[in-house]
Amino acid sequence: MASIHDVAKEAGVSVATVSKVLNDYPDVSDKTRKKVNIAIELLKYQPNVVARGLVKRRSWTVGVLLTVPFTNPFVSELLEGIKTALENSGYDLVRLSTRFDDPGYSFIKHCRSRNVDGVVVFGEGRDNKSIEELVQAEIPTMFIDTDLFGKRAGYITTDNSNAIAMSVKHLHELGHRKIAYISGTLGPAVANLRLEGYREGLRECGIPYSTVYLEVCDYSFEEGSKAARRLLALKDQPTGIVCASDMAAFGAIHEIEKHGLSVPEDISVVGFDNTYYAQVFKPGLTTINQNIYSIGIKSIEYLIAMIENPDYSPPVITEPSNLVVRQTTAPAKG
Repeated sequence: MASIHDVAKEAGVSVATVSKVLNDYPDVSDKTRKKVNIAIELLKYQPNVVARGLVKRRSWTVGVLLTVPFTNPFVSELLEGIKTALENSGYDLVRLSTRFDDPGYSFIKHCRSRNVDGVVVFGEGRDNKSIEELVQAEIPTMFIDTDLFGKRAGYITTDNSNAIAMSVKHLHELGHRKIAYISGTLGPAVANLRLEGYREGLRECGIPYSTVYLEVCDYSFEEGSKAARRLLALKDQPTGIVCASDMAAFGAIHEIEKHGLSVPEDISVVGFDNTYYAQVFKPGLTTINQNIYSIGIKSIEYLIAMIENPDYSPPVITEPSNLVVRQTTAPAKG
């Protein structure tokens, strides 16, 4: 296996010059840099990542904190985007575990013990003290769907309010007037914005808002099913249901069919996420597409930009969304 000394000899330069090229020092001419890179390629030299880390005070790893189950299709698509962005970046990924229920636990200390250069966070609200400390500690961080930002922290999310309003208007255009909403757990910004979108969509359609048609769940299949069960127990059942996640929508459809009703002939259903399963589910789920894969990619790209440039201003990004119409919505009966 070739050493850094072999590369220096092949390129006709000093070991110190090779080291400068490997660590992107600016005081190396383009001609010399090219000679060193040719020697590296010719000898198939593999730089020592640990040594590079000591020079640059980096570990070349980023941590990801996910408190949502890996079985959730949103998470799997998000991780696919993260994985794609990390390929050829020189950084590796570490999954960070947590013990937030332990009063003596410090997430900051945990990050430092793992020596990560930066962190991507998804699934934790801003009311988590450990997460707020992450911002204050100025560890480069990108939040997904959590509205926290600071000197070294940015966040990326979807245009949640307009997306849900779009769903309500879609059902209204199909003749629906009794439109229910299965919300995510209220409190976090994403859930609150989506509820605002539901209320705004009703207002724009001239439909009065009523808490009778509002159910709250945790975005899961099981909770979506329970929420739909309560809506179906109403004397005046909804003819259309907007859900805050695809999984809740699948649960709602399952419950509707258990009651001997049909989707979309009796009740139309709209989801949110446009996960892979929305395409293969039968009937195909009408849903909001929020570019999950792209969000995963951008979260890493912005994080690496922060890690490599201390003066980089962390972004606050709102990704556009669009409605994908499939087979779970149809004109209201009558």
